[in-house]
Amino acid sequence: MSTGMIVLTVIVAVVIIAAATAPILRGRGRYGGPRLKRRFGPEYERTVALYDGDTTAAERELAERVERHGDLRERPLDPAGPEHYAARWTAVQEHFVQSPRQAVAEADRLLADLAAARGYPDGGRYDEQFAALSVHHADHVDGYRQVHRVARAGARDGLTEAGSGTEEMRTALVGARALFDDLTHPSREHGRHRATHASHSKGS
Repeated sequence: MSTGMIVLTVIVAVVIIAAATAPILRGRGRYGGPRLKRRFGPEYERTVALYDGDTTAAERELAERVERHGDLRERPLDPAGPEHYAARWTAVQEHFVQSPRQAVAEADRLLADLAAARGYPDGGRYDEQFAALSVHHADHVDGYRQVHRVARAGARDGLTEAGSGTEEMRTALVGARALFDDLTHPSREHGRHRATHASHSKGS
C-alpha cells in the first residue's frame, strides 16, 4: 500500500470515529458533571461504582441514556389503569406470604407492564426500559433493578423460600414499591426533575 493510500485510510478512519463519538460528546457537554449528578442522584453514584470509580465512563453511559430517552413523554394510564395495577400489586403482596419467589417474579412482570403502559420501551427489552426509566425516575429506579435481579436469580438458581433468600426478596419488593407509586400516581412524579429542567433552561 502506498503512503498516500495509508494516509487516506487513516483520515477516513478518523472521520468515521469522530462521527460516531460526536453525539456522545455533545451529550456529555450538555448533561455532564454536576447536571448528571443532580438529574440521576443515587443512580449516578451506583453507575460510577459499576465502573469501578471511573467517572468518565459512568457519565458517558448516563449521558447516552439522556440522549436516547430524555425526550420521552409518558402516556397517561387508562382511567381504570391505576385501580387495575393496584389490584395486581395487592396480589403480589398476598402471594409473598406463601411464595416469595413467585411474588417477586410477578412484581417484575408488573413493573415491566406498567412501564410499557406509560410509554416506556417494552419490558421484553429490560435494559432499554430500565435506562429510560432511570432518566425520568432516577430516585426510585433501583427498586426495579433489585426486583429484576432477584427474580432472574430465583428462576436460574431456585432461591429457597426461607432464610436470607426470603429476606433479600422482601427487601427487593419493598424497594420496588416507590417506582410503582411513581408510575401509578402521575401527580406525584417528576417533581425534582421538573425543577432541574427548569433550572437548566434558565442556565442555558
